Amino acid sequence: MPVITIEAAKLTKEQKGKLVKELTTSAANIMNLPEQAFYVFVKENEKDNIGVAGQLLSDK
Repeated sequence: MPVITIEAAKLTKEQKGKLVKELTTSAANIMNLPEQAFYVFVKENEKDNIGVAGQLLSDK
């Protein structure tokens, strides 16, 4: 049971669906495993909880 975990800022349901599909397809091809074997977890973070270059994303 391969697991793919990705953390990002808030995403739309459409974005999450596309991300899950493309990550699964790529990993399955690379690892030579069926797509059904993969679990993908999308962890969303508020912009107040993400810092880049010493600044919160919510302040940009």
